[in-house]
Amino acid sequence: MDVSSLPISPSHRGKLISAGYSSLSSLSSLSPSRLALDLKISENEAVEILKVASGRSGQDKIESGSRAIVNGAQTAWDMLHEEESSKCITTSCSNLDEILGGGIHCKEVTEIGGVPGIGKTQLGIQLAVNVQIPAEYGGLAGKAVYIDTEGSFMVERVLQIAEACAQDMLEYNTLLRRDLVDKQPKSFLDNIFYFRVCTYTEQIAVINYLEKFLSEHKDVGVKVVIVDSITFHFRQDFEDMALRTRLLSGMALKVMKLAKKFNLAVVLLNQVTTKFVEGSFQLTLALGDSWAHATTNRIILYWNGNERRAFIDKSPSLPSASSPYTVTGRGIRNSTSNCKRVKLM
Repeated sequence: MDVSSLPISPSHRGKLISAGYSSLSSLSSLSPSRLALDLKISENEAVEILKVASGRSGQDKIESGSRAIVNGAQTAWDMLHEEESSKCITTSCSNLDEILGGGIHCKEVTEIGGVPGIGKTQLGIQLAVNVQIPAEYGGLAGKAVYIDTEGSFMVERVLQIAEACAQDMLEYNTLLRRDLVDKQPKSFLDNIFYFRVCTYTEQIAVINYLEKFLSEHKDVGVKVVIVDSITFHFRQDFEDMALRTRLLSGMALKVMKLAKKFNLAVVLLNQVTTKFVEGSFQLTLALGDSWAHATTNRIILYWNGNERRAFIDKSPSLPSASSPYTVTGRGIRNSTSNCKRVKLM
C-alpha cells in the first residue's frame, strides 16, 4: 500500500515520498528518530506517522490475509501459455526484433541505455507509435504513456514517425489488396499520454500516480510506459547515495508491479557513465551495479565504427546477441547495409 493514502497531512506525505518512503513496508522497521532525521520533523511527529502507518498496515494484512496468497497462485503451465500467447511491440527494425524475440515484451521491464546521440529517444518514440498498430496488422492496438524527464520529446518528430507508420500500413493494404483499418497520422498523437517532470520528486510522484491513472483508464488500453530517462534527475546534486538507492529501488518495484498487473511493457531509457575497471576507465550504464538487477532485460546501444548496434546485455529468456539498426527520417529501421522494408506482421 502507498503512503499517499495515509490519513496524515499533505506536507508529511510529500516529505515521505521525497525521502524515498513510498510504501508502508518501507516504514515497517524504521525508528522514530531515523524518520524524524530523514523528514526533518520532530520525533513526536515521526511517532504519530509511524503509529498511523502501523495501524493501516495491520488492517490491510487482516483484510487480505490468505486471500492474497490464493489470488497470487499460478501454475507454471499457465505462465508458459501466457508467455506464448503474448504479443510484442515491434521496433520497426526486423534485425532488432529478431534478437529480442519479436520485439519489446509486455509484462517486462526493459532498460535501454547508450551514449548521447545513439537513438534512445528515437527508439522510445518509435515504440510509443508502434504500440498503436492495429491488431489486424499484428499489433497491440494499445496506447502509450511517455514520461519525459529531459525535455527531449519532440512532437514534430512523433508526427514524422507516425506518418511513416501510417504509410507502411497503407502499403501493406495495397500489397495484400485488402481494405484493413486506416489509421491517420494525427490519431497516433491522440493516443500518447505525455508527462513532463522537472525534478526527482515529480518523477517519483508520477510513477506513484501511474497505478491510479491506469486503473481509471482501463478502457483506454495503455500497453507501454516509457521513461526518458530514468537517470536524469538522479545524477544531479544527489549527495545522499543511500537515499538515491532507496528511491530508485522503490521506483523499480513500482514499475515491475505495473508491468505485471496491467499486462504492459515498461521501457526505461538510461544514460552512460564511466567506471574504473582494471586500471582504466570504461563506459557503463548509469545508476550503479545494484540498478542493473532492477530490470528484466537490459539492452545497450553503441557505435561500431559508423554503425549503430544494439546488444542484449541481460535477459532471463534471450541469449546475448547484437544487431545493427539505423535512425532515419522514418524512424528506427534496418541498417543500410542490409536494408529492407519492415513488415508489420
